[in-house]
Amino acid sequence: MNSTLTMPVLVGAVLGLGVYALVRALMPSRRSAVAQVARIDAMRARGAAYESSHRTADTGRLSGVRAQVGARVAEVYLQQGWELRSLRADLAVLDRSWENFLATKVLLAAAGLFFGPFMFAVVWTLGFDSSPVVPVWLALLCAAVFFFLPDLEVRRDAAEKRRDLRRVIGAYLDLVSMSLAGGRGLPEALMAAAEVSDGWATRRIRNALADARITGISQWQALGSLGEELGVEELKDLSASLALVADDGAKVRESLASRAETMRHRELAEIEGSAGEKSQSMLVAQLLLCAGFLVFLIFPAAMRVFQV
Repeated sequence: MNSTLTMPVLVGAVLGLGVYALVRALMPSRRSAVAQVARIDAMRARGAAYESSHRTADTGRLSGVRAQVGARVAEVYLQQGWELRSLRADLAVLDRSWENFLATKVLLAAAGLFFGPFMFAVVWTLGFDSSPVVPVWLALLCAAVFFFLPDLEVRRDAAEKRRDLRRVIGAYLDLVSMSLAGGRGLPEALMAAAEVSDGWATRRIRNALADARITGISQWQALGSLGEELGVEELKDLSASLALVADDGAKVRESLASRAETMRHRELAEIEGSAGEKSQSMLVAQLLLCAGFLVFLIFPAAMRVFQV
């Protein structure tokens, strides 16, 4: 009797804990000074991006529900102090909205809650299992998996775009160095090099430099802020080095040229390492294929020898 009651008690305890955590997260709590300042900054950023985001947003009913869910979940994250800076940097690289990302996670988790019992219904129809506890665990498991799937996608796509950005930064530094050698000043050289191409990377750099003129900060500080936003260490290091040698044109050219060369060598080493990993993977696949072929040849003879 005790064994039959153990599983329902555990399921009830897990469900009760989940309901308590959900109610605790949704209930408004007393905000600290840091959380209040962060909330004001987030509202200011949303107000600045309101016009551009609403020009490109879909006006359908599903889009409205998604926006409301995203805003609510973002408010909960802000109240709890969950910043997730690395994930925000990945979204900034991909130029995606934080609220839409959170809404996607929550909606996928809700879909997982229904997908788990649906899987159980299929399995129960086929006659593999008849335990009524299975749908609860399947629902919770599928909800957790679906909730973290967007994180994996964002991190994968952001890593690819960061590699592209690093390649562009290396070429950009060469262009800045050549502009400095042609007699231009550092601010003019930085902007002129960013105007050569219209790719997404140079466009982000160009927008950061243009914003620096409006806000009155130096352009290397703007590059450092962009590197902080996108999570790119090369831009932050470039900002620090330019701040040290900004007044000496010769040192600036030498610093940029050496940094561009270092980035090219690093990129070449990464490409060679990736090629080596792929060649090793192909070698392992070939060995497995040969082993399977040998088993296919030896198995009939072994069966006849052992008279099985």
